[in-house]
Amino acid sequence: MTAGASVTETGPSPDGPAPATAGPGDATGAVPAAGSRSGRRRRGGRGRAVAAVTTAALAVAAGVAAAVGFGGDDPGTATASNLPPANAQVTRQTLVDSETADGELGYGETRTVAVRKGGTITSIAAAGTRVTRGKPLYSVDNQKVVLLYGGLPAYRTLRSGDSGDDVEQFEKNLSALGYDGFTVDDEYTSATAEAVQEWQEDLGLDETGRVELGQVVYATGEVRVDSTEAEVGDAVQPGGGVLSYSGTSRVVTVSLDVDDQRLAKRGAKVTVTLPDGKEAAGTIAATETIIETGTGANGAQGEPETKIEVTVTAADPKALAGFDSASVDVAFTAAQRENVLTVPVAALLALAEGGYGVEVVEGDATRIVAVQTGMFASGRVEVTGDGLVEGATVGMPK
Repeated sequence: MTAGASVTETGPSPDGPAPATAGPGDATGAVPAAGSRSGRRRRGGRGRAVAAVTTAALAVAAGVAAAVGFGGDDPGTATASNLPPANAQVTRQTLVDSETADGELGYGETRTVAVRKGGTITSIAAAGTRVTRGKPLYSVDNQKVVLLYGGLPAYRTLRSGDSGDDVEQFEKNLSALGYDGFTVDDEYTSATAEAVQEWQEDLGLDETGRVELGQVVYATGEVRVDSTEAEVGDAVQPGGGVLSYSGTSRVVTVSLDVDDQRLAKRGAKVTVTLPDGKEAAGTIAATETIIETGTGANGAQGEPETKIEVTVTAADPKALAGFDSASVDVAFTAAQRENVLTVPVAALLALAEGGYGVEVVEGDATRIVAVQTGMFASGRVEVTGDGLVEGATVGMPK
């Protein structure tokens, strides 16, 4: 994971863009936890940055307390003291909390089709083939197994007298294929059986009027054969895998740590950077919590790890043309704050009475101003405080 927050400035900023950090008081309510990503490159360190800044701030705060006596009843009183070693300006700008993660461009999740009836494979769709409703995926003993659309898997033989959601799902497909003479409902009647016989005749199947278990495979729509696990002439047994399929649209899949769940908002916009450097606008289409099991020492199974799998679709599918599979970068925007006052994170001081403050430099004197913090991004933090204005000078501890 790469922390790479971007900033649009409307005022001077002595500190250039820095890795995004997080800290207490975030206006978004999200305080990212420090963690590591197993098996994925990660650039930056939000948790470490906050810890370092807080430690530094505490140390400087102790020195400031000794010099100006803050922590008393009047922390805003100007006092004569040694000036801070460095200064920075309060700027008004837009803060963007963004991060970049590795993604995989492909056709999304794959599913394996298992044979329900043993026999010999006599035909099978090749990898890369697109299969639509009513077309065969493979044949066993020269009996075609066809694709139909639906979310409920086939789990029994359908015949006259049966009823249920699976009956209605099948009848919807039969009607969509152009067969009629029956009512599309959850009842498998003799009229349904007659339409099935006509369908079987067209497919070259035995005209039984029954839909045998293993005669159809359901998917949510058109599929693309991803790979085959059997060849023509292979003997197969019930439960054995025959082929794997995916969707037909190119998508980008990103595996995020649970700590980065704030990035995975369905409908959020992202930017995909392709291997040739071109960028494509995308949208988070789906998110899913999954369990990944890595590989431990000597090939042993590793500890399971919870991940957030994000599926991204391109606003213009043509932008992904030319890449069947590739590694890409995906830039997420978790939050954005426009037209806010900011200071470098390192300018924050931990106050004895709690919260944070900044040391405002006014000529040869300084004073401590308590501030409320908002978003942390690009090494800067959103702040509000009494008398704090754009262009004011704040001290920067060593």
